[in-house]
Amino acid sequence: MRLTLHDDWRATVTDDPLPSIPRFANAVVAVAPYADVKERERFLADTFGSQEWLWDTPDTLGFDRMSRELVGAEFQLPHERASAEDCARLPSAPTAVPGGLRADEERNCRLEMTSVLCRAPGDAVLTGLRDLQVLDEPLEARIGIAPDVALLVQAGTVVGWSLTDPARYLTTAYAAPDPAPPSPATRRLLSSCLDLITDPLLEEVQDREPAALARLREVHRTLCAQREDRHRADALLSLIGNLVEDYGNR
Repeated sequence: MRLTLHDDWRATVTDDPLPSIPRFANAVVAVAPYADVKERERFLADTFGSQEWLWDTPDTLGFDRMSRELVGAEFQLPHERASAEDCARLPSAPTAVPGGLRADEERNCRLEMTSVLCRAPGDAVLTGLRDLQVLDEPLEARIGIAPDVALLVQAGTVVGWSLTDPARYLTTAYAAPDPAPPSPATRRLLSSCLDLITDPLLEEVQDREPAALARLREVHRTLCAQREDRHRADALLSLIGNLVEDYGNR
């Protein structure tokens, strides 16, 4: 299968998904081999594809310059949340098939970050979509580029991505996720944090509405006091850290 990533930027699906374990940190889903800032900088310098530039922050797809194979990806969480009714329209089929990508040619391009977030019940799956019009037509394929991470394909074009069991992959910065399963409290708090960093609640926090600020402070207090699953609790504190700093004490 050949896919269009953006405009006339195309790639071919291969049999080799990325070996890296996903990391869900600071509202970014990363599947990449780097473990610190310097390694990430080297990765960006040694690959081509869609990469950030100055204040521009598209989603990242990094391809090896020799093989043109996909070697890393980063997907940013959209701030706009789809309604429950729209999320229910997201098709469950087809299932994800493991695979990688090989760029047709070495060139840089831009992969726009997705604009809307679909959340499955209990946030068991997070799906970033190009727009809500994607829900009007069936999906052609899901390409599982890494464990629990898939690209959504419609009419030969990549129209989104998904992360299954995001609580499992919560971590801080470049650290590997805790291999132990997340606690029930962590799963509940993930949902609370996702509410806070997406509209409409995000807008209410930014407008300093009392009920929204009270909710932000309560989630922050609960995370600080949580003893179990501490690494993931710290990851969730980082997820809402800017909101707490800007609005939590006002």
